[in-house]
Amino acid sequence: MFSFFSRNTSNEEARRRVAAGAVLLDVRTPGEFSEGHLQGARNIPVQELANRLAELPRGSDVVVYCRSGGRSAVARQMLEGRGHTVLDVGPMSAY
Repeated sequence: MFSFFSRNTSNEEARRRVAAGAVLLDVRTPGEFSEGHLQGARNIPVQELANRLAELPRGSDVVVYCRSGGRSAVARQMLEGRGHTVLDVGPMSAY
């Protein structure tokens, strides 16, 4: 069974980074976001991320999540390719 924490750090690390100023990014749809999200999270759906990168401070530290981990993995690759340091926690429940 695949574990997101096998390639990512723990939820404590994610919380530490957010407390230190990392952007907490929810890449689910606006509908999913409105049904519930982590406090302080920004919502930029992964489908819109390439066109909305300017909304994130250049080179910022980002903690990204989604529902199951697939979209956050895509977002991580995209953000790292643009110079961001990214921690992908996978599903929101892992935070």
